[in-house]
Amino acid sequence: MEPALLYFHRRGLERAMREDALLHLQEDADRSDPSSQLRAAVVFVDLSSFTSLAEAMGDDAAAEVLDRYGRLVREAVGRNDGRVVKQIGDGFLLLFPKPHDALTCAFTIEARAAAESQFTAVRSGIHWGPVLYREGDYLGTTVNVASRLVDAAARHQVLVTEAVRKEVGSVPGVVFVPLGKRHLRGLSGEVELFEAVAGKSQRAWERPVDPVCGMELQVEEVAARLLVDGTERSFCSQDCLRRFVAAPERYVQPGSTGSV
Repeated sequence: MEPALLYFHRRGLERAMREDALLHLQEDADRSDPSSQLRAAVVFVDLSSFTSLAEAMGDDAAAEVLDRYGRLVREAVGRNDGRVVKQIGDGFLLLFPKPHDALTCAFTIEARAAAESQFTAVRSGIHWGPVLYREGDYLGTTVNVASRLVDAAARHQVLVTEAVRKEVGSVPGVVFVPLGKRHLRGLSGEVELFEAVAGKSQRAWERPVDPVCGMELQVEEVAARLLVDGTERSFCSQDCLRRFVAAPERYVQPGSTGSV
């Protein structure tokens, strides 16, 4: 190589090594030594109705949604100094050195997904704390808590812990709505939760939701409507309407309004 090319090659290699050192612990690190633990913001994000969508729309349509979703997640992570650790179905495990970047990424994913046509809602859970890197994966209580947070989150919701709220501090335009302490499945004790809301952006997507496939619909995407107990239900297709009429009790939950 020419000297200049060697220089830039070396600089690129050094940068990659620094990033890897930051985001990965050495395999032979002492597991009992707290100093060997990496502190990071762990984010789990998934599609809230993907199973219903796949069942109603078929594998091809579900795969197309999953492909779009995967692209927007990876783009948002790349722009916020994060890393995609792994993807399992519609769920992503993401890692960030700074909780502020993790929160910004979650808001970005939410906003972009909500702006997509013929798409379902996303939800996120974020926790901050020590994690261990072992055999290609991240382990520990921080990861477990973040995983349970996304399970507890509603459509469009970004749930965070007190640790995240404290570490992030005051952020212009962001409100942390206290939700109290809750028991999360698989965890002992209670976890104090907050919903992170970016101004009014997360409340702006008042679109009807197809009760069968879970897809959020623009006005022009509504193929059929049905009045059920005084509430109008919207459907993306005649097929979803037929499924609903055949078994409405399967799709209507008490108190649901038919919109986001």
